[in-house]
Amino acid sequence: MSEPYGKAFSLMRAEAEPAWRAYTHHAFVEGLKAGTLPREAFLHYLQQDYVFLIHFSRAWALAVVKSETHSEMLAAVGTVNALVAEEMQLHIGICEAAGISQEALFATRERAENLAYTRFVLEAGYSGDLLDLLAALAPCVMGYGEIGKRLTAEATSTLYGDWIDTYGGDDYQAACKAVGTLLDDALERRLGAEFTSSPRWSRLCQTFHTATELEVGFWQMGLTP
Repeated sequence: MSEPYGKAFSLMRAEAEPAWRAYTHHAFVEGLKAGTLPREAFLHYLQQDYVFLIHFSRAWALAVVKSETHSEMLAAVGTVNALVAEEMQLHIGICEAAGISQEALFATRERAENLAYTRFVLEAGYSGDLLDLLAALAPCVMGYGEIGKRLTAEATSTLYGDWIDTYGGDDYQAACKAVGTLLDDALERRLGAEFTSSPRWSRLCQTFHTATELEVGFWQMGLTP
């Protein structure tokens, strides 16, 4: 298997099958690809995802606190900036074009599926170290990268082209690779080059797997406004 986002991600991804496929090939994703996803469902998802990104940004800010090196801090700060200055702006722009103001977007009532996922990620960081946090964060970052790259090649409609272009574009793909490098380096620094032999590896894979399952639930939530 190729490792476009790093060795550790590739191994965790393999451990998370078939949940990973359920996430990256969910009916919501296929609707984006074909342009058959109802606009109401897409806008509902965007509003919930905006709230998600607020908490996700806080989790990446926590990664700065959990870092042990300057390079780790730089990678975390770069991701926070990409989330706040770029990804959240995509949501704001699409929603404003649909008549949903930024104020209304920020005031979105958080669904239970959203709350469960974001608090799981934050708790992984609060109670663990950078490795626990990155294992919980990686499915979202790299999953969207994988989805965006696939849909860029396979999309048969341009209806959701802005969304697909964002996650399939060079900037986001570079961010995924940077996070993959951060994960690999953090594992080697803390657990050694043979990090898969560490007693912690299976627990980190379980955290990754749980976050992947929560991603599946997030897509399903998007289909039920």
